[in-house]
Amino acid sequence: MKKICIVGISGKLGQYMTEHALARGYEVVGVCRPQSVAKLSRFAGQIRIFPGRTDEREVIRAAVADCDAVLTVLVPWGVQGYATNTAQAVLDFAPAEARLVFSCGWHISRDGKDRYSWQLRLFVALFGRLARWLRLADLSDQEEACRRVFNSKSRWTVVRGSDLEEGESEGLPRWSEHVGDAVLASNLTRRTDFALFMVHAVEDDSLIQQAPAIVGCRAPSALMARADGKYQKPLSG
Repeated sequence: MKKICIVGISGKLGQYMTEHALARGYEVVGVCRPQSVAKLSRFAGQIRIFPGRTDEREVIRAAVADCDAVLTVLVPWGVQGYATNTAQAVLDFAPAEARLVFSCGWHISRDGKDRYSWQLRLFVALFGRLARWLRLADLSDQEEACRRVFNSKSRWTVVRGSDLEEGESEGLPRWSEHVGDAVLASNLTRRTDFALFMVHAVEDDSLIQQAPAIVGCRAPSALMARADGKYQKPLSG
C-alpha cells in the first residue's frame, strides 16, 4: 500500500484528493491548520492528520516521513512567502524517491513558451496588484515556489489548473505542455477532476518533471481536439 501525504488537506481540492486517494487504497496522512481539522470529520478513522501551518518545517518533516508521494496545494496567502516556504519544506524533507505533485494555476510558466490570452494577463496583473496591496496574497510567491520545484532534481510534477467548477467527475482531464494549445481553449475543469489528475500523477512516470496544464476531458476544446486528431496525450484513469 502506498502512503501519501496531502499538504493542504482540509481545502476543497485537498478533500477531493483524499477521496480519490482512499478510493485507490492509499494510506493517507495530511497537513492542515488546527482550526480546519473539523472539516475532515467525515474521514475520521481513515486518515491521520498533522495539525499545523503548511509552511511549518517540523510539521512537514513529521508528516512526509516514509511517504511514497506528497501532494501539495501551493497557496500564496499573505506576503510572507507562504507558498515558497511550503514548497521548500516538502523538497527538503520528503524521501528522495517520493513522487512530489504540486498544484498551481495556468499563470505559472516553466519555460516562457506559454501563450496567454489578454484576458488572463489582465486578470493576473490586476488581481496580483490588488491582493498584494491588501496583503492577502502574493502571486510572485507562488512563482518563486514553482521555480524552486522546477530547479529540483526530485521526482516532481507541477499540475497547472484552469478555471474550476463544482460538479460530478467527468473523468481524467486532458493536458498540454503549454498554455495556448487549442486543447485548453475552454479553460474549465471540474475541481474533483483536478484532484483526480493530482492523484493520477503519483503513478504516471511520464509526468515526472513535467508541468502539465490541464482542462476538463468533456470541455468543448478537449472534445474538438480529439475529434480533429490533434490531441496526442490520451490518459487512462
